[in-house]
Amino acid sequence: MNAITSKAETRTSTGRDGLSLIKVEMTNLAGSSTVWMVKAPIHSMLVSFPVVCFIGAMVTDLTYWSSAEIMWADFSIWLITAGLVFSGFATLVSLIRFVGDRTFRTRTAVWLHLFGDLLILVLALWNAFVHSRDAWTSVVPTGLALSAMVAVIALFTGWLGLALIYLQSAGVSER
Repeated sequence: MNAITSKAETRTSTGRDGLSLIKVEMTNLAGSSTVWMVKAPIHSMLVSFPVVCFIGAMVTDLTYWSSAEIMWADFSIWLITAGLVFSGFATLVSLIRFVGDRTFRTRTAVWLHLFGDLLILVLALWNAFVHSRDAWTSVVPTGLALSAMVAVIALFTGWLGLALIYLQSAGVSER
């Protein structure tokens, strides 16, 4: 019985878009394979969850408005709550980076992004309180308007965050 021997080699480099890339090459008797992994900032990984939740809440609010089926209002508050939790984590990570890195704070877009994140938290919390009311008034008109505002601001800050990471390499370490 032959033992399969293998060798792994790892290299880190910076790609064209400023992200750190990790290249793992494995060689064994069966052949070789190469895997590329991206080291993206954790904030960019966390922020996609609240964006999806807040857009989903807006969609379920619109569905409740057109159908008056209480199930859609329940879905909305669940999505708003999940969005608040994930948005809280993402904003906390963003604040830590903001406070800890002086060069990060010099960009105007970073200030806009952080202000947008904090505004989303405040409006989404207000939206959760509005959605905790009974029946029709939990969604129409205030809850629907708040859900739409939060979704639009979340899309804007998400786009701004992607622009910061991929175009300006903000938050990406050189290591």
